[in-house]
Amino acid sequence: MQLSHDDEYNFSITKFEKMLKTNNVFFFDSVEFENIIQHYLEIGKVALAKKAIKIGLEQHPSSIILTLFKVELYIFEDKLDLAEKHLDKLYLIEPNNEEIFIQKATIYSKRDEHEKAVEILNIALSFSNERADIYSLLGIEYLYLENFEAAKNAYKRCLLEDDQDYAALYNIIYCFDFLEQPDEAISFINDFLENNPYSEVGWHQLGKQYLHNNDYKKALTAFDFAIISDDTFIGAYFEKGKILEQLKRYNEAIENYLITLEFDDPTSFAYLRIGNCYEKLNNTELAIQYYYKTVHEDPLLDKGWEAITDFYYKLKNYHKALYYINKAVEIDEQNIYYWKRYAQINFRMNFYEEAERGYQKITELGNYEVDIWNRRADILLILGEKNTAIQCLLQGLEFHPEDAEIEFRLAGLYYSLQEIRKGQYHLVNGLKNDKEYVIILEELFPNIIQRKSVQEILKNY
Repeated sequence: MQLSHDDEYNFSITKFEKMLKTNNVFFFDSVEFENIIQHYLEIGKVALAKKAIKIGLEQHPSSIILTLFKVELYIFEDKLDLAEKHLDKLYLIEPNNEEIFIQKATIYSKRDEHEKAVEILNIALSFSNERADIYSLLGIEYLYLENFEAAKNAYKRCLLEDDQDYAALYNIIYCFDFLEQPDEAISFINDFLENNPYSEVGWHQLGKQYLHNNDYKKALTAFDFAIISDDTFIGAYFEKGKILEQLKRYNEAIENYLITLEFDDPTSFAYLRIGNCYEKLNNTELAIQYYYKTVHEDPLLDKGWEAITDFYYKLKNYHKALYYINKAVEIDEQNIYYWKRYAQINFRMNFYEEAERGYQKITELGNYEVDIWNRRADILLILGEKNTAIQCLLQGLEFHPEDAEIEFRLAGLYYSLQEIRKGQYHLVNGLKNDKEYVIILEELFPNIIQRKSVQEILKNY
C-alpha cells in the first residue's frame, strides 16, 4: 500500500524519534531530513532540530539545504560570524542560490547594517522565482531605515505577486498612516478592491481609513461590505459598533457587539462596550450587569473597574465607587485618572487624608495641572496643615507663575499665620493677575478679607 504524503511525513518523524531513543542508526534521504528539521523548527523544538541537522549532514555532507538550516540556527543563536563563514563556502558551490543571499541579508540586518541587507536582497531578486518573500524582507529593511516610501513600494510588489498577502496589505497601510497620507491610502485600497471585491480585510482597512477622516457614513458602508465578504469577521462588527456608538445609535451598536459573542469566546472589550451602551440608554440594570461581566471575564482589565467606579460615582454611591477605584489603582498604579477619581471619591466621603494622598500622588506622577495643586492645598487647609499647604502652593506656583487662584490662597494662608508681608505680596500678585478670583479669599478665609489692611489693598485695585 502506498503511503500518502502526510503519512510519509509522520512516518519519518516517528522513525527519527525512535532512532534517538534506541541509539540505532537509520538512513533518511535528504528530503526526509528537511521535513524533520522544518517540523521541529515550526513547533519550537530547537534541540531536536539541531540533532536532525547534525545527523542529516553526517549522512548527506554535501546537502546545501541542510547546511542552510545549520546557518539559520547559527543566526538564531547570534553566531553570525560562524554563519557567514558557512554561507561564503556555499556561495562558491552555488552562487545563484537565493537562500544564501537571504541568509546573508539577515546577518547584515541583525548587525544593523540595513543598507547592506537591502543591497544583498536586490541581488537575490535578480534570479529568484519566489519574489514575494524577498520583497517582504526588503519592506522590513526599509522600515528599519525609516524609508517608508520605499517600504510601501516593496510591499506593493508583494501584493502584486500575491493578492492574498494580507500582511503586506497591513504594512502598506501602516506606511500610508505614518506618512499621513489618508487620501492616498483610500485611493490605493479602492484600487485593490477593484480586483479583490470580496476581500474582507481590504474593506475593513478601507473602513478604518474613512473612520480616520471622520466619514462615518462611508466607514459604515465599508464595514458592511467586510461583513458581506465574511459574515464571521469579528473586527468589522467591532468597528461598526464603535461608529454606531459615536452616532448615538446605541441599540444597533449593542446588536453588533452581541454578534461577536456568537462567533468567538466572550471578550471583556465587548462586554465593556455593551455596558457603556446600556448606560447611555439609561438602562442601569443591564449596564452594571455587563460591567460585572467585563471584570469577571478579565479581572486585570483596569478599564472594567474604572467603568464600574464611574457608574457608581454618577449614582453618588461613593462607598461602592471607592471599592472599585481601589481595584483599578491596584492594577495600574501609574494611571493619573484613577488617582484623580480616588481623590475625588475620598473627598466626597470626607476622607480628607486619603484624598490629599491621591492629589499628592498625581503630582508625583508628573501631572501639574493647576487644579491639582489648589485642591490639595484646600484639603491640607481643612486638615489644619497650613505650612504644608503653603509648600504645596509654592511648588504649584513654579509651574503656574501667573495663576491668581494660587496667589490668593497663599495670601490667605500667610495672613492666617501672621506673616503679613508675605500675605500682602501674594494678595497684590493675585489682584494683578485676575482680581475676580478674590472670591477665594471670601470663601476660604472670610475673617482675613474683613481685615482693614486687606480692605485698603483691595480698594486700590
